[in-house]
Amino acid sequence: MAFSSGMTSLRTALAEAAARFGFSPTARLDAELLMAHAIGIDRNQLLLDMDRPVPSTFAALVERRAGHEPVAYITGTRGFWTIDLAVGPGALVPRPDSETLLIAAAAHFGARAPATVLDLGTGPGTLLLAALDEWPARGLGIDRSSEALGYAVRNAAALGMRDRVVFALGDWAAAIAARFDLILANPPYIGIDEPLPDEVRGHEPAAALFAGADGLDDYRLLARQLPRLIAAGGCAAVEIGHAQAAAVSALFAGQGLDSVVHRDLGARDRCLLVTLAPSP
Repeated sequence: MAFSSGMTSLRTALAEAAARFGFSPTARLDAELLMAHAIGIDRNQLLLDMDRPVPSTFAALVERRAGHEPVAYITGTRGFWTIDLAVGPGALVPRPDSETLLIAAAAHFGARAPATVLDLGTGPGTLLLAALDEWPARGLGIDRSSEALGYAVRNAAALGMRDRVVFALGDWAAAIAARFDLILANPPYIGIDEPLPDEVRGHEPAAALFAGADGLDDYRLLARQLPRLIAAGGCAAVEIGHAQAAAVSALFAGQGLDSVVHRDLGARDRCLLVTLAPSP
């Protein structure tokens, strides 16, 4: 598909692009984000001024999206919570549902603020950097992907947080002995045979998605590690699949942890807010 700035209006180009993105539940939004990226403005500016020529670079972006490449990989950025993050191949794309973890943590701490934050499976720094933007804390982000950590380091620098955060390669909390006020984790939780959209299965890192036949392998590891990581009065906010609350809560309870389910804006179970069970 080719768009001529002299023959095709911006509105028409957006409509035609959205029609090609029928596989996406956000087809029109996808088209608008790509157009704004091609012009070099944000989406709000685009919507306020639609009387612009269609940039010559838009067609190539449309072709990439039509091939099911994630919009965030095409534009190189994704907004999350109060921050914008650089993302790309090798890093899990931040999703609005994950903001449920920060909402749950904020409810736990109330007027208090966590002083130390640990993010297990930090990826491009999504949850950790959002938490540091929310609270005047210091953080440690762990991931087993050096590629994902590269994005995290760049994001911390862009947000002016380099002096408040450390990123390190690691296998969950295997090498960590300290306790933290807030622990964040969005582990892989998809069963290897579960259906996924092509843009996820075909582009995002499998190691950040799949966790064995039942999707619970990484929760089994976390259940054994969390009791020695949560500081007194602290908590862990752990993302779960929408049908996993009972199974993951049971794993955590077996290690002396209490869990409360928090739902995302779609009313689906999305987060377990985990605390140490009271001593008998």
